[in-house]
Amino acid sequence: MKALKAKDIMNSDVLAVGPDWSIDRLADFLIENSISGVPVTSEDGKLLGVVSLTDIVRQQAMPGKEEGWQRPADYYLGGLEHQYAKEEIRSFRVASEPYLTVRDIMTRKIFSVNEDTVIQQVADAMIRGCIHRVFVTRDNKLVGIISSSDMLQIIRDM
Repeated sequence: MKALKAKDIMNSDVLAVGPDWSIDRLADFLIENSISGVPVTSEDGKLLGVVSLTDIVRQQAMPGKEEGWQRPADYYLGGLEHQYAKEEIRSFRVASEPYLTVRDIMTRKIFSVNEDTVIQQVADAMIRGCIHRVFVTRDNKLVGIISSSDMLQIIRDM
């Protein structure tokens, strides 16, 4: 086990998302692929950050998300029905919430290791960073990913 390196245990079939993806598209992607997080890459493959279910939950739990209101406009339009006709209320324009993208919620701090990094150092990085995935790079290009699950499989197979 001492001789195992990142390249020996990494998953080289790395799924990635773009920074301009909507949060709904991201959530669907994570669920469809049964993963909890994914790297965010530019069109040319540059690693920009990481986004996970935790980031989605954190964004959804932000202050100002009042329960019971389906749309922010409901707050401003509520109570007007006794002053205006329904047709008039429908014609009012209320600006909606800004469109959130992966770029808005992703974590920009990237934990990466070289493909020749020994797995003990990979484990140390994951423990110190309290993270569930480390990206493996070669010449600053993303070539693989190591997840907590990958590390557990190594321990199981010892």
